[in-house]
Amino acid sequence: MLDSEKIEFYLGLFKGIDSEDLLKVIQGTQQRVLAPGEIYIREGENSQRLAYIKEGLIRCYHVNDKGDEITVLLRWEEQIIASYDSILLHKPSRFTYHALEPTTVLEVNYDEMERLLENKPVFEKARYHFVLDMLAQSLERIESFVLQTPEERYLQLIKDKPDLLQRISDKHVATLLGITPVSLSRIRKRIISRQPH
Repeated sequence: MLDSEKIEFYLGLFKGIDSEDLLKVIQGTQQRVLAPGEIYIREGENSQRLAYIKEGLIRCYHVNDKGDEITVLLRWEEQIIASYDSILLHKPSRFTYHALEPTTVLEVNYDEMERLLENKPVFEKARYHFVLDMLAQSLERIESFVLQTPEERYLQLIKDKPDLLQRISDKHVATLLGITPVSLSRIRKRIISRQPH
C-alpha cells in the first residue's frame, strides 16, 4: 500500500506525472528519521540525496581555519534539502548537514530519479524547480550580506520563521547572520529599546 504523504508530495512536485511513473518514484523514496546531532550529509561526501523535510530542522555548516563552525544554511519543515555541491556541480560537499532536533525526511536519490524519469517533460520541470530553488537560496544569502545590515538579516529571519529562535542556539543564529553572539545580544537590546513601553 502506498503512503498517502508520499503520493501527495510527489503529485505536488511532478504536476502531470502519470500513475506508472509516480509509482516508480515513490518506490525509490524512503522515510528517514534523524536524531538530534545526527549528520545527514558529511563534508567531503558526494551525496545525491534529495530530501523533503516533513518535520524538524537541519543545519548546514562549514568549519573554518580556526576550527569554528559557521552556519551557512538552515532548513525546516516543508523545505527541500540537498548538497548543492553534489547535485549541481557533481563535487563532494564542502559542508556538513546535521539535524538540530528530531527530524523526519522523505528522501530520494537524485541520480536514480534522474535515470528513472529520463526524457520525461514533467521531470524536466521538477529539475528546473530544484535548480532554481537552490540558486535562489544561494543568491538570497549573498544578497542579504550585501544589501542588509546584520539587524535587518535578524529581523528577516524572525519574520520568515518566528519560532526558529526557540529551536536553535544563539551561537548558531549569530554565525548564520555573520556576527558574534555579543553583536547579536546588542541587536536584540536595540530592538527592545525601540519598542513602545
